[in-house]
Amino acid sequence: NLTAHDFILLGLAETPGMQLPLFGVFLLMYMLTLLENIGMIALVRTDRGLHTPMYFFLSHFSLVDVCYSTTIMPSMLVSLASGNKSISFVGCLAQLYSLMLFGITECYLLAIMAYDRYAAICNPLRYVVVLPKAVCIQLVSTAYALGVLHAAIYTGCVFGGSFGKSNVIDHFFCDISPLLKLLGSDRFIREWVIIAFISINGIGTSGIIMVSYMYILSTVLRMRSKQSKSRAFNTCASHLLIVSLFYGTGFFMYLLPSSSHQHLDKVVSVFYTLVTPLLNPLIYSLRNREVKEAFVRCAKR
Repeated sequence: NLTAHDFILLGLAETPGMQLPLFGVFLLMYMLTLLENIGMIALVRTDRGLHTPMYFFLSHFSLVDVCYSTTIMPSMLVSLASGNKSISFVGCLAQLYSLMLFGITECYLLAIMAYDRYAAICNPLRYVVVLPKAVCIQLVSTAYALGVLHAAIYTGCVFGGSFGKSNVIDHFFCDISPLLKLLGSDRFIREWVIIAFISINGIGTSGIIMVSYMYILSTVLRMRSKQSKSRAFNTCASHLLIVSLFYGTGFFMYLLPSSSHQHLDKVVSVFYTLVTPLLNPLIYSLRNREVKEAFVRCAKR
């Protein structure tokens, strides 16, 4: 039984010559992710023009992206630099729990942000009444609480089993799918429990998003002003693109059967865990006039 031993993460680089280039690429990605997301948080907190529910939720979304990247990147960079691929049992457990915590929280934040867009576009005169600061804080707190709860369920399902086959994880971080492959006879039941909870989260949050956008589309189609339609489209387009990236890559990672080509699974994982936190602030900034104007005001100070 290997439950008390270190795990071995095979990582991304099969040849030693690739470790240094990958280290440079991922270090740059991590620094840019921190710069962009922390910059977004600071901009929302310091600029009065961004003190609205939409940007309050966006600042927490950026915070979760920072935490998500930090769960994986530092340990992966150390492994690439040193060549040490081992991770302790407790370290692996903590990494999986943190990934699930921030991943599920992000899932619910996306649903909350869709509801925010519904309230702003479909009920503009009651927007402040529907989403006062106290309600915004309650919604975000609920997202974090659900993340804590579901992360405990997923981590308990995985680490409650017995790792009797091997301690070698064919991945670059401790994720559900590669860890489940190391479990013994009760793997099947635990796997289906996890799939059930992931499906509940996915269907519940995507349902909120779809219903919100059905009402938004109905409202936009009734608008007479092209300027109003354009503004509504721009505020929703960024969110829809991030939702598509999040759910699209998440579906391939957690609900489709593992690919026979392990490299493909790792590429999807890189995109889901490392690339999207880098892209999210850019997507919101490039298509958002208010963020651009706030950045200009900040630069002039």
